[in-house]
Amino acid sequence: MDLRIFTEPQQGASYDTLLTVAKATEDLGFDAFFRSDHYLRMGSVDGLPGPTDAWITLAGLARETKRIRLGTLMTAGTFRLPGVLAIQVAQVDQMSGGRVELGLGAGWFEEEHKAYGIPFPKEKFARLEEQLAVVTGLWATEVGETFSYDGTYYQLTDSPALPKPAQRKVPVLIGGHGATRTPRLTAQYADEFNIPFASVEDTERQFGRVRAAAEKEGRAADDLVYSNALVVCVGKDDAEVARRAAALGREVEELKANGLAGSPAEVVDKIGRYAAVGSSRIYLQMMDLDDLDHLELISSQVQSQLS
Repeated sequence: MDLRIFTEPQQGASYDTLLTVAKATEDLGFDAFFRSDHYLRMGSVDGLPGPTDAWITLAGLARETKRIRLGTLMTAGTFRLPGVLAIQVAQVDQMSGGRVELGLGAGWFEEEHKAYGIPFPKEKFARLEEQLAVVTGLWATEVGETFSYDGTYYQLTDSPALPKPAQRKVPVLIGGHGATRTPRLTAQYADEFNIPFASVEDTERQFGRVRAAAEKEGRAADDLVYSNALVVCVGKDDAEVARRAAALGREVEELKANGLAGSPAEVVDKIGRYAAVGSSRIYLQMMDLDDLDHLELISSQVQSQLS
């Protein structure tokens, strides 16, 4: 089971804070550092000092880390034109020496679009499908050849399809709860399927849909990585769990029901339940980015039992 650290900087985090967490992620032996791609806080937090751009952040971290994978859960397709996104991700992949992964979604948070003047089209999923075709098509085009695409929303003519990522293929992640279109797009374009904030039962059901879609597409279902994203709240005793839950503004029992919460033994046990239905990777949603002791505890008493 791979454990990855997943952050939500729109809730309030500077680049320096993210760098500190990314370096701790690397030092403590976690597999990867991922972040959300949002420009507006959610809920009652103040969000200070303000949003940081996902791909500018990852470019910085690419130069200041050495081992961990870096990526997004999920880049909003509404934020960037697909040709520009392909260039940005390829460049960050070069800067990292080939450690980048692209999670790409349709975009859903209308308020952040209004706040920063970003168009919020109705046909988001259809646009996402074309974006995936363009981004992966640009990367797959051989050097010296050109790429053209004539879609409903995006048209490219004789693109040199440069620059190329450092990796032969940048892993693409698609995620969500959709029963039909999401599994189909995953089967067509993705290397990993991620289901966010889902129960074991819902995870098993959605993984089954994705596996069936992959086989229908002519792929072996096991070609894909299957993963979860879950909030994490671990403590060495009940008092520490309660303190960390309070810092998140949530109740312990609710976190135990809907995330990974409790003692290290409880969390290891629940991770085992996700592993039993096919998950091989979990993105641990860390909300309190100043609590580096939390990371150390997970590394020493949870991750160590999963190795």
